[in-house]
Amino acid sequence: MSVVTTPSSAVGVPGHLTAVPSPPAPAPSENPAADALGKLFTTLPIMLRLTCGVASAAAALAVRTEPVDSGLLVVVVGILTGWSVWFARAGSRSGLTGGLIAVDVTLTVAACLLIPRLVAPAVLPGEVSWVAILASTSVIVAQLALRPRWAVPAGLLVATAYALGAHLAGNDTEAVMHAATLTVQTASATVFAAVLRRSSRRADRVFAEGQRVARDAVIARTAREAERRQNRDLHDTVLSTLTMVGLGAVRSDSTLLRERAAADLLALAATEPAVDRPVALDHRLRGVLARFPDLPVTAELPAATVVVPAAVAGAVTESTAAALTNVQRHASGAAVRLRLTGTQDGVVVEVSDDGPGFDPARVPPHRYGLRESVRGRMAAAGGRAGVDSAPGRGTRITLEWPDAG
Repeated sequence: MSVVTTPSSAVGVPGHLTAVPSPPAPAPSENPAADALGKLFTTLPIMLRLTCGVASAAAALAVRTEPVDSGLLVVVVGILTGWSVWFARAGSRSGLTGGLIAVDVTLTVAACLLIPRLVAPAVLPGEVSWVAILASTSVIVAQLALRPRWAVPAGLLVATAYALGAHLAGNDTEAVMHAATLTVQTASATVFAAVLRRSSRRADRVFAEGQRVARDAVIARTAREAERRQNRDLHDTVLSTLTMVGLGAVRSDSTLLRERAAADLLALAATEPAVDRPVALDHRLRGVLARFPDLPVTAELPAATVVVPAAVAGAVTESTAAALTNVQRHASGAAVRLRLTGTQDGVVVEVSDDGPGFDPARVPPHRYGLRESVRGRMAAAGGRAGVDSAPGRGTRITLEWPDAG
């Protein structure tokens, strides 16, 4: 049974899965609310201009009674329909620029001034003529696309042109009524757009603050994890060796002490591998056993059958070493068994002894060994550690990767 995790750098290596690189994800926006609102304020005016432009064209051609100039009407409708299509295409590609809106307002103003020759008197009243629809569309589009200092004058210009055109057509009531409607539409759309823009800016400020807090939390968590890792390394090397010397388990002039001290220095100076390549776990565990030549351990380590990423192998082996150190310190003379097995999804390592045992619930909080050197280290690698012990019946420590819980 072999559990292999293949990094992307191992593409094409026989016996490994081939990793196909995915396209890079787009960089997250720093102002998501403003970007979303900008997209809305582009899409909505484009759809409004296109649909109302086509509807206005159909309505214009439906009524061509005197004094409507049919020839002029067809030309104007053709120009406005073509413009609606071009407006949608250009806006979708490059956004709603000031020039695009200026042309739209200019064409609408021209159509308003030609009301006497484009709209039949019978359909002019009631603010329902096709030019009235065209004027309202241009006013709303301008307010959504432009800032108020340009959008408001544009809306008032359209309202003035419509009033003048209706007056020239002999309907002052329509001139006043729809000019007032266009003015209200200008004010309402301006306020609506301003509220949404202000809200989006506020949302982006909240988002930016949340991102800052999240980054600070990640930095703090990384710093804490680095500190915990350093503490684990110190606990499992120098402090462990010094404790054994203090307890008399290792003589100060023994060869074993020199070897352990040299191994501790190498462990503290070691760095993580640049590439998390798969390694055989049994080989690493045999190296751990070599650190404890005086500890009677019965080992079941199937050769080269369990392969895991190097970082996982490091976590498992150092957790195993911490467990064996605890046996050496607290259960001297106990028979120890080390067993390595592969599961369908990962790996299990068991370290058991027939020593005096202890109550895990009564371990003081300041004791670092099991909490960080075993449980903490396995959790950092995506695994877990279980401790089964009781006074008088020995101890079994189970290391699992990945965490099956």
